[in-house]
Amino acid sequence: MEKYFLAIDIGASSGRHILGSLKDGKVVLEEVYRFWNGMDNVDGTLCWDVERLFGEIIEGMKKCAEIGKAPVSVGIDTWGVDFILLDKNDKIIGSTVGYRDHRTDGMDEEVYRLINEKDLYARTGIQKAIYNTIYQLMAVKRKHPEHLEQAAAMLMIPDYFHYRLCGNKVQEYSEATTSQLVNPVSRNWDTELIEKLGYPKEMFQKIDMPGTAIGSLTEEIKKMVGFDCQVVLPPTHDTASAVMAIPTNDENTCYISSGTWSLMGVERADADCSQRSMEANFTNEGGYNGRITYLTNIMGLWMIQSVRGQLAPDMSYGELCELASRETIETIVDCQDESFLSPDDMVEAIKVYCRKTSQQVPETLAQLACVVYNSLAKCYAEKLHEIEKLVGIKYDKIHIIGGGSNAVYLNELTAKYTGVPVYAGPGEATAIGNILAQMIQNGTFANLAQARECVAKSFDIRVYK
Repeated sequence: MEKYFLAIDIGASSGRHILGSLKDGKVVLEEVYRFWNGMDNVDGTLCWDVERLFGEIIEGMKKCAEIGKAPVSVGIDTWGVDFILLDKNDKIIGSTVGYRDHRTDGMDEEVYRLINEKDLYARTGIQKAIYNTIYQLMAVKRKHPEHLEQAAAMLMIPDYFHYRLCGNKVQEYSEATTSQLVNPVSRNWDTELIEKLGYPKEMFQKIDMPGTAIGSLTEEIKKMVGFDCQVVLPPTHDTASAVMAIPTNDENTCYISSGTWSLMGVERADADCSQRSMEANFTNEGGYNGRITYLTNIMGLWMIQSVRGQLAPDMSYGELCELASRETIETIVDCQDESFLSPDDMVEAIKVYCRKTSQQVPETLAQLACVVYNSLAKCYAEKLHEIEKLVGIKYDKIHIIGGGSNAVYLNELTAKYTGVPVYAGPGEATAIGNILAQMIQNGTFANLAQARECVAKSFDIRVYK
């Protein structure tokens, strides 16, 4: 009997239910449900509507039963850093604030009054990003101390959804590391750091590794969706799931997980928490088998998504790439500049940056797209050289995985700027990695190496030189 594994992959702009199965030695995917996602502005605060999202999770699971393909297991992955506080009655405390909200403005200085930035990096190996959980919790402590006093549990977003499905509160390793509160050696919460910051250590739950089965669906959920299955932790941080789907077992592989964010890095056995690594703004996040995904965050396709949303929401990204490829504008912007993180008007933010740097200002949609794509590719090249210096390895190719691997023009530019071949695909890397973790847990694959060999055979990988 054919086995199905359900990956629920929720990104910042959409979510998908994707069934995976093994047919004729290849992984086969089937999307059964898709839904919109985004932050809501609630009285001036950017929030996630987690009740609506959980309703979408249930609707997609029902769809699996309707088509006669009930999965043997399910796993959910999302973005990192955001969390939910629960009281002693398991009710949500306050709003579920999103990472693009400005509540963390100035919270880095509040944290550094208690531990300086160098010591913090040496303890956690996580790069500074003002939206990290550590700063979000400081914002709660400063602005709503009563919320921390009431909190009996803190769960990251995917942990909360898994809890709603099976009733067990656990925190998955890869997502937990994005909090900047995990010790990279013990792979567990840094309780000394947590106490130093004044956060209640009792609200942090047990950390489990990806691939762990944490329970069956509750009776209530079984009745709602029409079947029972195991809840299996994938790497719940979407980047870590995507990295599982890299179609090679070559350990000397540089990757770009390309989506709303571009995460560029390598896999390592141990973290690099050196000052040199900190100054380069690299991070040591958790991955499958306790591995470290050593990478740097790049603004990624967020900029082009925002430009398209403002000027041509109905245009496909393929058309946008084609338009950009015909332009000759040579303007380059710094994709890492904070002005591009959460502007009210991305088009104007790009133009203001160009005026400030005395460069040609892009006026048309095609010019704007050309500037963004070239700027991203140039940033990739700069980061590749940084990785090579930090790790001491010269990389002769780059694997681009995730939705951005379909951006032909960007892939061509990346090969041009980096000077090495680009291997693009698979596009559904996050969902594939989620499914692979479930398949390994179920015994379909013996290990990750075998699973990656199967990915290489199952999906089209395009090469750009």
